[in-house]
Amino acid sequence: MSLRQVPLICSGHSRPVPDLAYSPITPDGFFLISACLDGKPQLRNGETGDWIGTFEGHKGAVWCARLNSAATQAVTGSADYTAKLWDALTGTELKSFAHNRIVKTADFSKDGKKIITGGQDKILRIFDLEKPDEAPQTFEGHSNSIKVAQWSANDTNTVLSGGADEAIRIWDLRTKAQVKSIPTKGAITSMDLSFDGKILTTTAGREITFWDAATMQVLKAFTLNIDLNTGALHPSGTGKFVAGGSDLHVHVYDYATGEEIEVHKGHHGPVHAIRFAPDGESYSSGSEDGTIRIWQNGVKPYGLWQPSGAEAQTPK
Repeated sequence: MSLRQVPLICSGHSRPVPDLAYSPITPDGFFLISACLDGKPQLRNGETGDWIGTFEGHKGAVWCARLNSAATQAVTGSADYTAKLWDALTGTELKSFAHNRIVKTADFSKDGKKIITGGQDKILRIFDLEKPDEAPQTFEGHSNSIKVAQWSANDTNTVLSGGADEAIRIWDLRTKAQVKSIPTKGAITSMDLSFDGKILTTTAGREITFWDAATMQVLKAFTLNIDLNTGALHPSGTGKFVAGGSDLHVHVYDYATGEEIEVHKGHHGPVHAIRFAPDGESYSSGSEDGTIRIWQNGVKPYGLWQPSGAEAQTPK
């Protein structure tokens, strides 16, 4: 008999959670950061979901949040027209970068020396953290709001972006030019690069696509039965992928066939963000209901989980 999935429920946010992300595994473990429309992004222990701290300083909803590879700094983007750089160890605001409109996406370069941002003004910006007071590099070409932007896994001079204009755009930082535009079947709602940098996962409409991150050739694509907000592939690059969207549930699929193999209920609003932990043992979902739920990748004794159908566990 199969055991019932019992998620860890991470409360603390008071409004929808539009974005979350894990750090890589560090000497101190791995960490989970979440954005929230209450304006207060939070940092948690990535394995247990225990609250570590809240970044306070934004004056509007926070739409995105990321950690650098060492989990020592965080970057957030907000409806207050700023992206902010934080010390993730103390919670101190290190720098605020002004924008013209709402910032929907922000991410660190692999070496942590630069950040990329994008949002409603349709402009990508690259800020050099070693020269934080200098004007950013800017890239124009999107015809609608930018939802996601991040560095290429294999080339520090290449960045990718996507949004409401239904295309993945690839940019060269040296020439400040767009080098390629790949049409998609709807607005890009999420973009997730595997921890090993080999596979890029994107969602658009009802389609989830897995790309070879080096060549941007399609490896697999599946049309699902929900309007997708988010999707992520297991860190192994095989086995399972997870997705969420308009129907309030967390869906688990077989990567080889696209067949749905699990459905997890519990959220009381659409699922906006979902990510695998770097050890592959769990994955987290953030929802319109203001909660984060951490789910096991296969029900077994691990961390705070009980191996039976008990009530959901609630971290501190």
